[in-house]
Amino acid sequence: MTNVLAIAQKELKSYFASPIAYIIIGFFALVFGYFYFVSITFFIQASLQMGMPGAGQINVNSMAIRPLLQNVSVVALFVLPLITMRTYAEEKRSGTIELLLTSPLTDAQIVLGKFFGAVALYTLMLAVTWIHIGILFIYGNPEWKPILTGYLGLLLMGASFLSIGLLISSLTRNQIVAGMVTFAVLLLLWTLNWMSESSGPTTQKVLSALSITERFDDFSKGVIAVSHLVYYLSFITFGLFLTAKSVDSERWRG
Repeated sequence: MTNVLAIAQKELKSYFASPIAYIIIGFFALVFGYFYFVSITFFIQASLQMGMPGAGQINVNSMAIRPLLQNVSVVALFVLPLITMRTYAEEKRSGTIELLLTSPLTDAQIVLGKFFGAVALYTLMLAVTWIHIGILFIYGNPEWKPILTGYLGLLLMGASFLSIGLLISSLTRNQIVAGMVTFAVLLLLWTLNWMSESSGPTTQKVLSALSITERFDDFSKGVIAVSHLVYYLSFITFGLFLTAKSVDSERWRG
């Protein structure tokens, strides 16, 4: 475990050694701030209309926070390939992958270390957005449980995306190719639920079971189902397993 943490720390430092981490976190915070402003503005307008005769009650979690987190999940679709595209591709391009593969480290340690480093950066991105949520708690009274489950869903879904990104990055030495292919694969996974709506009953069940968006939607509602946790953890494990196999084949080719 010490070797895994050492690699994760090295990966995290490498992100901040270049402008990439600051640009990604800054962009993510800027876009989150925009969606936060739009969601709160919409909620305030709806609150004012609630005072009119015949208006019902509204909830800040369902009217503002849930749409906000769903928008953030879309932003993650674009941002996370930027994190993973350099993990292996850059090492192959620079030739440092040979030093890494000949070191006394197992493939599993290398893969887990890089994965945890990427997850740590993604966690920092999410942590920055808690400033906005904290302001909401100061001036409002939202329910904290749906917010925590929503962020848990974002973390699990993001970790699943990162595992796929690591796999694709391990298959090429070009960062741009790794980033674009990762985005294409994630976009395909993202649209599975939409494709299931125009397919047959059997295909619809299969595509719905594989859908990432449908499962995250439950997290944003405050629902944590064991099946959803198993799905995300299995997705992550499978992605990292394939990445380890890819690294192992690189070791044999080297």
